[in-house]
Amino acid sequence: MVDVSDLNATAAALLGLLHDGPATGGELVAAADDRFGAFFSVTRSQVYRELPALAEQGLVRLGKQGPRSSQQYVITAAGKKAFKAWLLTDAGPDHLRSPLILRLVHAKSLTPKQRANLFEAARATYTEQLDEAKAAVKAAPDPVTKAVAEFGQAHARAAVKLVDALANA
Repeated sequence: MVDVSDLNATAAALLGLLHDGPATGGELVAAADDRFGAFFSVTRSQVYRELPALAEQGLVRLGKQGPRSSQQYVITAAGKKAFKAWLLTDAGPDHLRSPLILRLVHAKSLTPKQRANLFEAARATYTEQLDEAKAAVKAAPDPVTKAVAEFGQAHARAAVKLVDALANA
């Protein structure tokens, strides 16, 4: 039996996604982007690092071999049990890790022109995210997806506000 404390959030996210059925690593990356939106990112490298570890622990097994050597993974009964146990544990504090916001906070180390360029680029990035989040809210097929998209919209709106506040400081 796997100790649920051994499951990191990325592994748990993959197990949750695999409840929907077998999937390849690439399909899991796309599904994570669709399902989690702005609140939890999963990179391709994280997925391909976690899947073999989950298989070694017996939480997933190999499924069908797909085209171009893609490999499906299937959640096992042990994986379902471990995921449910993980869901029931204390989540602890959330940690936002944003390299862009970290750059903005330290922008005083740049020349005025460099700072202006950084803030302009950051505002453009977050404005684009805000537009995408608004579209996702409108397109949401169900209340859960809509709530997640609204979270992404609020996050992007707050980031734009932060950029503007830092740019004018």
